[in-house]
Amino acid sequence: MKLSVKTFSTLVLLLLLGCSSRNQQDSLVVLDGSTMGTFYSVKIVREDLQTIPYIADTVKSKIDSVLQKVNQQMSTYLEDSEISRFNQYQGTDWFPVSADLAFVVKNALRVSRLSYGTFDITVGPLVNLWGFGPENRQTLIPSEQEILARKQLTGYQNLSVRMNPPALKKSLPEIYVDLSAIAKGFGVDKVTAFLESLGIHNFIVDIGGEISTRGTNYQGKIWRIGVSTPDEKMGIQKVIPLENECVATSGDYRNYFEKEGIRYSHTIDPRTGKPVTHKLTSVTVVYDTCMIADAYATAIDVLGPEDGYQFAREQELAVFLIVRDTTGFKEEITPQFSEILEVKREEVKQ
Repeated sequence: MKLSVKTFSTLVLLLLLGCSSRNQQDSLVVLDGSTMGTFYSVKIVREDLQTIPYIADTVKSKIDSVLQKVNQQMSTYLEDSEISRFNQYQGTDWFPVSADLAFVVKNALRVSRLSYGTFDITVGPLVNLWGFGPENRQTLIPSEQEILARKQLTGYQNLSVRMNPPALKKSLPEIYVDLSAIAKGFGVDKVTAFLESLGIHNFIVDIGGEISTRGTNYQGKIWRIGVSTPDEKMGIQKVIPLENECVATSGDYRNYFEKEGIRYSHTIDPRTGKPVTHKLTSVTVVYDTCMIADAYATAIDVLGPEDGYQFAREQELAVFLIVRDTTGFKEEITPQFSEILEVKREEVKQ
């Protein structure tokens, strides 16, 4: 059951590093499966798992239940999900929802306000219009009239949320909410919280390239995450050391279509109603929670290399950008991201 078209193939792949293949099987318990139209993988230091009264299969079953609940709350591909029922609702009164859904929408609206509307969970009608959603009309280029008509049905300002009791409200009956740019991150956070509730302290959670780390790897060292190169070779562009932090990546080069020699990205700018056309290839954000990292990565991806970098500096975010130029690719990093890389340098010296 897909949450959205924004799957691992549309993101810069983040690879687990720091554990040799020879030792990994003996030192890590790997639990994996599918969710939200992509994959998930949980790697737990084996000694940590042995401290709780559950076997690996039981833990995996419980993780599946956590993710199934998130999917049932937030997938636009499920007609009976909470968000689908809200989207189908044509009234403008408060619509009761779960506390989790209200929490995600509340945080999404906060990021929308901070990012000048470049992150907008009501952009779904435009995403669908361009063929990257459930309407599945890819390669049909919409007219300016169609784009304008859909834009009039969007706008995060037309969506309200309350937490007690949890509910959502539209000021336009046609408002359609798509959580694909934040729900995977929230799923990562939910699995992370579940594992911590069991007393597990050293693990890594990955849902389609959105990652949370806790503790250290089996060698007692900081987890290291590799950001892949933005090309078909899938090499390692940058290695990020993470300890009790999350990382999310958004990119424009693995989910697009071409027509008459023009490439149309899956990343839609809510301000124009059209795919982005700038040279920013990928955005990687490190943050305390994966949900917020996920949302910020999308916002910066829409903003582009110059405005996105400036926004990251204003918000004091740890961000790594890969930008196309005439010679290939160049990197841009914020001071906060540079500080994270210093951890790796110090570890190498030890």
